[in-house]
Amino acid sequence: MAKGKKKKGFWIQNLLYRYRLVVISEKTFEERFFFRVSQLNIFILLFLFVTLMTIGSFFLVAYTPLKEFIPGYTSLSIRKEAIRNTFLLDSINLEFQKQDRFIKSIKSALTGETDLEENSLLISKDLSPELLNSDNTLTVADSLLRLEVIQEDKYNLTPNDLSNVKYLLYSPADGPISQKYDAKKRHFAVDIALEEHAPVMAVAHGTVIFAEWTAETGHVIIVKHDYGLLSVYKHNSFLEKSQGDLVKAGEVIARSGNTGELSTGWHLHFELWFNGYSVDPTNFIEFSHAL
Repeated sequence: MAKGKKKKGFWIQNLLYRYRLVVISEKTFEERFFFRVSQLNIFILLFLFVTLMTIGSFFLVAYTPLKEFIPGYTSLSIRKEAIRNTFLLDSINLEFQKQDRFIKSIKSALTGETDLEENSLLISKDLSPELLNSDNTLTVADSLLRLEVIQEDKYNLTPNDLSNVKYLLYSPADGPISQKYDAKKRHFAVDIALEEHAPVMAVAHGTVIFAEWTAETGHVIIVKHDYGLLSVYKHNSFLEKSQGDLVKAGEVIARSGNTGELSTGWHLHFELWFNGYSVDPTNFIEFSHAL
């Protein structure tokens, strides 16, 4: 037991034992300077040196541009650019989806076929009660602003500030509805009974993107409007406008007819599409009373 204590005391004494370090001139062997140091002093100095080096390296890497030279680290500008590109890619993806739905809506308008599962606004009961006034009747030429807000809420699209937009729709023809919009029967339009060669008018300002003859629906004209709106007019006797023409709301663009294999009489087959989805025109336009 005494021997163990002696060894422990000897070890402590060695740590505290002082050594004299002397610097001597090589030529004259003259003593220049000296200092006394112990093993404990050397350990403390090494510990402080390593600690300072570690702390200094951390701050140097964390708060200076030197970290860009360390593998695995990226510069602030590169990270900002990556974030910006992420948002840009997301915007491009949303725009691509919107354009894809728009192209599909044109195809559906021409063929009369659409996917019922994708078209969430096909059945009128899904429309918001906000589209009705206090008397539970549809408002005259209702604003598409409400429809756009509904559409954005359904599909979580990036909302646009359209609070000051008042976009109104006008009736495409002056006549009673002979066949209503019925998604279940795949009739994605309203048929308006008209006299021979009655005027067919644009429901809003826009550009004619299609004005041709089709075997099933006769003379067809499609007008592209703002805010993703598309209006389709079928079974016309002849067209007043050509592809690429600009039209104004209420301007005559065609004359009613009885053309095409699917026509059953003099009338206008009118369709309304919004951002690639078919909607019931009677929810946004006031027509004459149905037959």
